[in-house]
Amino acid sequence: MKDFARFAGAAARPPRDLMRRHGRALLCAVGLLAGATASCATPAFPPTPPAHPTLSGAPAADVPPLEPPPAPPAIAGLGPGTLALLPPDARQVLVAAGSGADSSDTAVQLWTADDDGHWTAGPAWRAHNARQGWTAEHRSGDLHSPIGVFSLSDAGGQLPDPGTRLPYYRSNAFAVGGTGFEGEPLTGAFDYVVAIDYNRVPGRSPLDESQPLGDYRGGGIWLHVDHGGPTHGCVTLAKDDMRTLLTMLDPAAHPVIVMGPADRLRQ
Repeated sequence: MKDFARFAGAAARPPRDLMRRHGRALLCAVGLLAGATASCATPAFPPTPPAHPTLSGAPAADVPPLEPPPAPPAIAGLGPGTLALLPPDARQVLVAAGSGADSSDTAVQLWTADDDGHWTAGPAWRAHNARQGWTAEHRSGDLHSPIGVFSLSDAGGQLPDPGTRLPYYRSNAFAVGGTGFEGEPLTGAFDYVVAIDYNRVPGRSPLDESQPLGDYRGGGIWLHVDHGGPTHGCVTLAKDDMRTLLTMLDPAAHPVIVMGPADRLRQ
């Protein structure tokens, strides 16, 4: 009876080494049932934070910083120095880029900005400028076109208004005759005119002769109809192109002309 009881007791009580080996598991089971998972967790190092996710799987240290959104595209052909001269409210820019400092050949293009400041290229035209090219210090009779940024405020011509939103001054006083430097006829050159606000008073007819900088600085610098040769200082476009430009210019967009040799405008 004692042997059976001893045997039964031994069967009922597992050896101590089994208790030592399985005791922790039993405690875990009991802990899990009681919701005490922390008491039976296997000691371990703190969890390693996840690496910064990348598309390439590269370590976080190799991930380049996020790039800022691209800036609105600028006006082609104008460098930072020239762009800095644009009035902040200008939303129409007519670029007249001369072929060279001494050239009378020019390329003209109209650019328009949307409300976000993104510039869109408009029509591009061939043009002429002054016979001797360009100067930053225009003087009366020097046969150079002035370099700079000038507003475009007023228009006019011998022909009726083609539908411009600029103030338009029609007058027979725009009639012109004679010949140009290459013997070409000047008739019709002032059929359409946009005054370039160099040494003039904006808000007046292009025929107004007021020159705030003084007569010696010259004046009467216009956009007008091309006559097939160089000018005294103006910039000229084909008649159809002048008509198109007039219908596109909008005083609410504060139009300006940026004019000069192309390499100068890129600075």
